[in-house]
Amino acid sequence: MDRSEKSIAAIQNGSQESDGIPTDSRCGDQLVERCHNSVGQGIRSVDTGSLPLGVVQELGTRESMRILLVEDDLNLAQFIRKGLKEEQYAVDFAADGEEGLELALGNPYDLLILDIMLPKLDGLTLCRRVRAKGNVTPVLLLTARNTVEAKVSGFDTGADQFLPKPFAFAELLARIRALLRRGGPQQLVHLKAANLELDPASHRVWRAGQEIPLTNKEYALLEFLLRNKNRVLTRTAIIEHVWDISYDPMTNIVDAHIRALRAKIDRGFSPSLIATVRGAGYMLEEPESVA
Repeated sequence: MDRSEKSIAAIQNGSQESDGIPTDSRCGDQLVERCHNSVGQGIRSVDTGSLPLGVVQELGTRESMRILLVEDDLNLAQFIRKGLKEEQYAVDFAADGEEGLELALGNPYDLLILDIMLPKLDGLTLCRRVRAKGNVTPVLLLTARNTVEAKVSGFDTGADQFLPKPFAFAELLARIRALLRRGGPQQLVHLKAANLELDPASHRVWRAGQEIPLTNKEYALLEFLLRNKNRVLTRTAIIEHVWDISYDPMTNIVDAHIRALRAKIDRGFSPSLIATVRGAGYMLEEPESVA
């Protein structure tokens, strides 16, 4: 049982769990219903060929993101986490501010989603302490207090955006994508190595002009390798960015997915691109071009 599960169990004292987060009657029915009903509004599978260019570009801004959600309303956290996982985000969870701070400072996250009213350490203090450590990870604050004073306090601590409760899940996704877009338009450029090409906008992959179908995890793994080509990536680093904290670093899940990916993008093609660095991890190695 990881730390998130232990904290959940301590809060729930034996309540049943769902998707790693138990239900809790403390969450308001209206808020839960709105979040639950809007989970289905997120983008699951899209034929980008039928979409306008602007929509395709917005979809393409998402990389494989690792998100930390700190929320003590366990019903709300359940729906948010479930929806984000369905959108292929890796999500870690904490039910109080102290555990959230520990996770935020100890792991590389792409986004922090923090409730303001948290036990042990409130979200504003959590955000302030994260910024004090030089951490510039984007922060989205969830708040039931939609006032100017609350927003000013939040921005003063270093938060990037606010989302007042109750909210539609589709709006949460839109704000996440907006934070991603701050990375700049270079995220839309095709990623290449030798004759391998990946299009982040359409999630399509080609090798020597031949399109190669990949599973969601295979795609996320390949994208992470390509964005770090010619760099050695440890198994732990891969797990942290492609999966989430609930996976045991000693598992062979990385090796299994590397084998599957090699079978699709290296077998039958030249040169081989995915290299094993003995005792260290893996690297997508782009050979030097011959003049």
